Amino acid sequence: MTQEKSITAFNGYIMLFLFLFLLIGSVIGIFSTGNPLWGLGVLLAFFIVPGLILVNPNESRVLLLFGDYKGTVKKNGLFWVNPFYTKKKISLRARNFDSERLKVNDKLGNPVMISTILVWRVMDTFKASFDVDNFENFVVVQTDAAVRKLASLYPYDNFADEGLDEDITLRSSMNEVSDALEKELEERLNIAGIEVLEARIGYLAYANEIASAMLKRQQATAIVAARHKIVEGAVSMVEMALDELSRKEVVDLDGESRAAMVSNLMVVLCGDRDATPVVNAGTLNH
Repeated sequence: MTQEKSITAFNGYIMLFLFLFLLIGSVIGIFSTGNPLWGLGVLLAFFIVPGLILVNPNESRVLLLFGDYKGTVKKNGLFWVNPFYTKKKISLRARNFDSERLKVNDKLGNPVMISTILVWRVMDTFKASFDVDNFENFVVVQTDAAVRKLASLYPYDNFADEGLDEDITLRSSMNEVSDALEKELEERLNIAGIEVLEARIGYLAYANEIASAMLKRQQATAIVAARHKIVEGAVSMVEMALDELSRKEVVDLDGESRAAMVSNLMVVLCGDRDATPVVNAGTLNH
């Protein structure tokens, strides 16, 4: 036997009624007749009790007879099986597992803190019982291993300014990363008969030793991008201003005057602070 075998056990209510009938009848027989043979009925009644099993919704009972797998009862209700069976209860309900925050290196070698949230349940009770030693601990260990492998395959963020332009990153490609994590876990947990319902990154951040440096880097990147946009807009505005002045013949500017105006406009448009106007009552050069 290498896979789960579902079986239907005998109706437990009939055996419960038989137990009560034998017990009450034997006790009455002993007191009414005094014949000790009625004690066999009491022993037989109590022999029935160990065979009664109650299976709640989304639970199962794995049945063994002296080490030999006989099957799994998944149907809900009260049943009766061979009293010599060993009955192991395994829950089929969905379970949540929130892993610990692990420090791992991403694809670029940067240390990051990462954890995962896994929703799983047992699908094959035979594999969960006999193919692994402890299927719950197996889920924990394999989840940590899968997260470590996943983090090493992708960078935390995209560093296009350094020529490291990645299509998938841990921070911005959550759907793709979650799909890859789920696929990895399915392959690892299949040996234990575990079905992966959902897997996603629960926590993601740079490790403390580089968090401040990476924050400064992100701020610097944002500042450079903003400055680039400001300069690009300022050049367009200066060009438009000069063209309008020339077209409408508002003022006749020579090369030196144009250079001075361009310099002043660029300072005003690209400066961090508001410009302080100065009234010049003389010429453009004084």
